[in-house]
Parts: sequence; structure tokens; C-alpha cells
Amino acid sequence: MRRVFRIDVLHCTHCGGRRKLIAFITNPPDIRRILLHLKLPVDPPEVAPARPPPQLDFAF
Repeated sequence: MRRVFRIDVLHCTHCGGRRKLIAFITNPPDIRRILLHLKLPVDPPEVAPARPPPQLDFAF
């Protein structure tokens, strides 16, 4: 995210210090358990259907 969006996710907005990365959690049951404990949604949102681009009015 830092390279693409120039957002330093390890920078603490409260104290200005550096956060420390302690783990990458990749096991889906563990992720689900953590999200449930934090009362966050565990299922992805539904994908909305694609929209066509807006039609431009051309004056001929």
C-alpha cells in the first residue's frame, strides 16, 4: 500500500511511532474466528452487477 497509494500502514496516527508486524494470518478458520470475536462481518459483500458507461449526448 505504501508504494501504490503512498500510505504507510505501519505509521501510528495516535503517537507517530512505528507499528510492529507480528503475524500474517492466512488460515481461513482462524481469520473467521478473529473477525467474529471483533464483531466484524465474516462474509464478503455481494457483488453488484456491472453498469454500462454513461451515454454522452452528441449534438449533430
